Amino acid sequence: MPCALCSADAPLSFVEVPGGPDGAGVEICATCAEQIAGDLDPNHWRCLSSSMWSEEPAVQVLAARLLARLSDQDWARDLAEQLWLDDETRAWADNVPAASAHVDSNGAPLAQGDNVVLIKDLPVKGGGFTAKRGTAVRGISLVQDNPEHIEGRVEGQRIVILTKFVKKK
Repeated sequence: MPCALCSADAPLSFVEVPGGPDGAGVEICATCAEQIAGDLDPNHWRCLSSSMWSEEPAVQVLAARLLARLSDQDWARDLAEQLWLDDETRAWADNVPAASAHVDSNGAPLAQGDNVVLIKDLPVKGGGFTAKRGTAVRGISLVQDNPEHIEGRVEGQRIVILTKFVKKK
């Protein structure tokens, strides 16, 4: 069975599409899953021109949300204008879960997989080193229990960083 979004013939994993019926989701490839969690490569998502017409509401909703995230691309805006959804599916697509409470030092929302830069030298407890200001931390993880904490790898060690000491790249 191919990926519901890009039609790639690759191993698939189930991804829940939040905001809709419990358990509603799609089977997608690892490439699509990684891109959804992080930065979108516009060239990869040109496949939405066909998958947005799927009969599965969860695929339609995911396509609509991805096209909205790609709204800086002319082709994505054109596709979003063409996409017709019934009222119930449109309400689901528009019911994007609340943004993460995780925000950087400037108030910009942080998401799983974002890249950030340290704005202050931070001594790493138990690590025996100081993470220097200007250090890039790629592919952060959000600490779900605490919106003031993120996790990232600095000098090969996974550390917890306070969000007030980072800015989104």
